[in-house]
Amino acid sequence: MVKLLLLADTHVPKRARDLPAPVWQAVGDADVVLHAGDWVDLATLERLEERAARLVGVWGNNDGPELRARLPEVARETIGGVRFGMVHETGAAAGREARTDRAHPGLDVLVFGHSHIPWDSTTAGGMRLLNPGSPTDRRRQPYCTYLTAVADGGRLTDVELVRLPRR
Repeated sequence: MVKLLLLADTHVPKRARDLPAPVWQAVGDADVVLHAGDWVDLATLERLEERAARLVGVWGNNDGPELRARLPEVARETIGGVRFGMVHETGAAAGREARTDRAHPGLDVLVFGHSHIPWDSTTAGGMRLLNPGSPTDRRRQPYCTYLTAVADGGRLTDVELVRLPRR
C-alpha cells in the first residue's frame, strides 16, 4: 500500500510565500509525492525533495530554465502496481479524454495541472485523469485543493480531494 499526495500549481513564492501547513503535513504522511508542475522557484522543489520520502515531478509553463534542467516535461512511474503518467498541460477540457488517450497510451492514471481546477474523470480507454487543483492559488475555485490517494496491487483507491481552509 503506497500513500500518495498529488500537487500541482504551487506557484511559490508568486501566489504564496510557502505551501500551507496542511500540505507540509500531507508531504510527511505520503510515501510518494507527485507534483504536476508550475513550482515557479527551485527552492520549493528542493524543500519537497528534502521532506518527501519520494518525489516525482514535471515542469510547467511557469517554470524557468533551472527547473526545466532538473525535471522532465513528462514523467512515467509505476507505483504500487499502478502505471502513472504526469504532465503539466493537457489542453482544453473539451476533448481532454480522447486527446489524452492518444497522447499517453498504456497508463492507468494521468496526473496533470495547469488549470488550477480539480478534475477526476476516466477516459474511454480506461485511464483515470486527475488534476489536484492548486494548494495556493484557487483562481475561480471556491477552495485551494490537493489530492490524496492510495496505490496498491495495481489499483488506485481512496482518491480524496482535500479542500484547504480559506486564508
